[in-house]
Amino acid sequence: MRRALLAFALLASTATAQPLAPKPAGGVYLGADLSYVNEMEDCGAVYRSKGKPVDPFVLMKAKGGNIVRVRIWNDAKWTKYSDLADVTKTIRRAKAAGMQVLLDFHYSDDWADGEKQIPPAAWAKLDTGGQAKALYAYTRDVLGKLDADGLMPEMVQVGNETNPELMGGVKDRKIDWTRNATLLNAGIKAVRDAGKGAKINPRIMLHIAQPEHVAAWFDDAAEAGVRDFDVIGISYYRKWSTRTPIQLGETIALAKARYKADVIVVETAYPFSPVGEDASPDLLGADSLLPGYPATPQGQLKYLVDLTQTVVDAGGIGVVYWEPGWVSTGCGTRWGTGSNWENAAWFGLGRHEALPAFDFLGRRYVKRGK
Repeated sequence: MRRALLAFALLASTATAQPLAPKPAGGVYLGADLSYVNEMEDCGAVYRSKGKPVDPFVLMKAKGGNIVRVRIWNDAKWTKYSDLADVTKTIRRAKAAGMQVLLDFHYSDDWADGEKQIPPAAWAKLDTGGQAKALYAYTRDVLGKLDADGLMPEMVQVGNETNPELMGGVKDRKIDWTRNATLLNAGIKAVRDAGKGAKINPRIMLHIAQPEHVAAWFDDAAEAGVRDFDVIGISYYRKWSTRTPIQLGETIALAKARYKADVIVVETAYPFSPVGEDASPDLLGADSLLPGYPATPQGQLKYLVDLTQTVVDAGGIGVVYWEPGWVSTGCGTRWGTGSNWENAAWFGLGRHEALPAFDFLGRRYVKRGK
């Protein structure tokens, strides 16, 4: 059974793939996940720079950003955002501003993360082979439609924070690597096949939350036959990690050497204020702070500059911030009215004025010698 499942996932096409999408000038990806922007604007948010309304995509590019990350859910009944139509709008805005795109497949109808991986309802009752086929077909379909619109992403995540088993695993439950490899390889193959003959051949990322989990997960993945990827993505939030920024750098260097892949911090964040401005609970506060980095606009900027330099010194290829546009509005979420992240956004409280954090995008990061 194991051989049959892996055979499906590892089946290679005889077509010749074109070169992978080029890296940004300088080789360092600097950007943010802007998946919330369309929703926030629909909720009445007005982003400002120097007092004037501004398009966050245009501002990010002007400040030096070169990549926009965007999430996609399969069929989220609880929101009208992060479906293909919304994602298409976001990618169109990113590319119009002159930036690359990282498309993040959650392979779920809801948030998939390091705590749980919930299968899409339409696939939940399928066996592993059926799920692999569905995952492959869905990935190819989405990428094919984007390519037809001239919107193929330059990088694609096969899963989001897949510490647990893809489409069904939960934290601390042992992974069935026969099943997990079959599903991951089906997604990888779909991206590879979609890139053949397309104008853009995306790089493939696998994504793990928190650096302390990287080595064990990728060792198991390699043993199970998951090897055809280009980038390792790491979420790093000091609040939820046992590793310091220095130890994060050590993990990046080890991962790059051991797995022969590029490594990027694809999620991180830091508060510019210890508290937000609404009743919705803030996820990052005083419990998220590091010595030398106060919860101030300048402290947030310093964190980003220093973290990025640490990543580059370790051989990593960049930093992508999570959700700088999730500001407070009158709209509600399942957690309350407003935002859980407004004190960690890149726009200030109240009038949503652009903060100094944007300036980390315009720095030149060069690996320093030891």
